[in-house]
Amino acid sequence: MDYRVAFAETDWEPALEGTARLKRVLRNGKVFRLVEMTPASRHPGWCETGHVGMIVEGDLEIEFDAETIRLSAGDALSIPHGAQDRHRPRALSDRVLMFLIEDEVR
Repeated sequence: MDYRVAFAETDWEPALEGTARLKRVLRNGKVFRLVEMTPASRHPGWCETGHVGMIVEGDLEIEFDAETIRLSAGDALSIPHGAQDRHRPRALSDRVLMFLIEDEVR
């Protein structure tokens, strides 16, 4: 069994204009994402997907209903799934690279 997730072997998915681009690998019921954002990236709306991951490069701001947090390279994040933790990310540096793991939605 291959336990690695090889993003180098995966093409960038075309981004909707103005949004982040990403690489996605499905493995064992999980979605592994490598996400690249810039300050020009605009999230199309509130996200209610749960994420666990790490900021690999850059500075990121995540707006929640009640607060806004700032994350930098090396910081990990864990956001539960659902409306109570809906959020919207925004790049604060020229480039933000994130590694995220999510449950595959069926």
